[in-house]
Amino acid sequence: MVVNKDLLSGVVLLVIAGLYYFGSGTIADSTLSDEVGAAGLPQVLSLVLTGLGLLLIIRSLVARRKAPRSVANDNAQDARLLRGVGFLAFGLGYVLLLPALGYFVTVALLIASIAVFERSEQRWLIPVVAVGGAAFYWAVFVKLLGVNQPIGTLWQGLLS
Repeated sequence: MVVNKDLLSGVVLLVIAGLYYFGSGTIADSTLSDEVGAAGLPQVLSLVLTGLGLLLIIRSLVARRKAPRSVANDNAQDARLLRGVGFLAFGLGYVLLLPALGYFVTVALLIASIAVFERSEQRWLIPVVAVGGAAFYWAVFVKLLGVNQPIGTLWQGLLS
C-alpha cells in the first residue's frame, strides 16, 4: 500500500487534533469565564482539525481508486512524501528548539536548514538570508505588531 501525502497529512492532522483536544481539557476556567468556558474555542478548533483530517483521508482514498498505477507515478509520490516529511521534521525541530534557543536563533536556523534542504546553489548567501530573514520576522512581530517572542532559556542568563 502506497501512502500518499493526503493520507499521511490526514492521519497527522487527526493526531494533532486529538492532542490539541486533550490539551484543551486542562485549561482552567476563571471567574471571568462565560458559558462556553476558556476551553470552548480550542475544543471547537480541534473538532475542525478532526474534520479536515478526515476529509484529507477520504480524498486520498478516492484519488487512489481513480488514479492509474505506474512505477514512475509511485516514485514521484514517494519523493513528494519524503519531502513533506522533511518539512514536517523542520516544523517539529522549530517547536522543540524554540524554548531553549529563542525566536531569533530558531527562525534563522529554520531558514538556513530549509535552504540547505532545498539545495540552494548560493551557499555563501544562506547565512545572510537566514539572519536577515530572522531579523525581518523579529522586527515585524516584536516591533511592528508588539508580539513579544521568546528569548530562550539559553540566553536569559546572559541578558539578565
